[in-house]
Amino acid sequence: MNATLKHIVLWKLKDHAEGADKASNALKLKALLDSCAGIVPGMIRFEAIVAQPGLEATYDVLLNSEFASQAALDAYQNHPAHVAIKPFFGAVREARQCMDYLS
Repeated sequence: MNATLKHIVLWKLKDHAEGADKASNALKLKALLDSCAGIVPGMIRFEAIVAQPGLEATYDVLLNSEFASQAALDAYQNHPAHVAIKPFFGAVREARQCMDYLS
């Protein structure tokens, strides 16, 4: 069985940014991520999740993704659709955490 590369990213959003509140920006961020699902070969899993209101959460949006190889992850990172959404993410985030690992 070949190992796959897990790519997990969490974003903590600013209370207000880009003319919207945190909840609105979380939904927009998720929609932008969802638009990147399946954009490169070797993307096995790609799930964007918004933290549920009323439940304990230190971060607001999570990306849980899995790639067949480092080359597939690199292709995603450099894909024009992914590059195009990065400025919005930078504008609305307070903090970002990322972890890549083989499983």
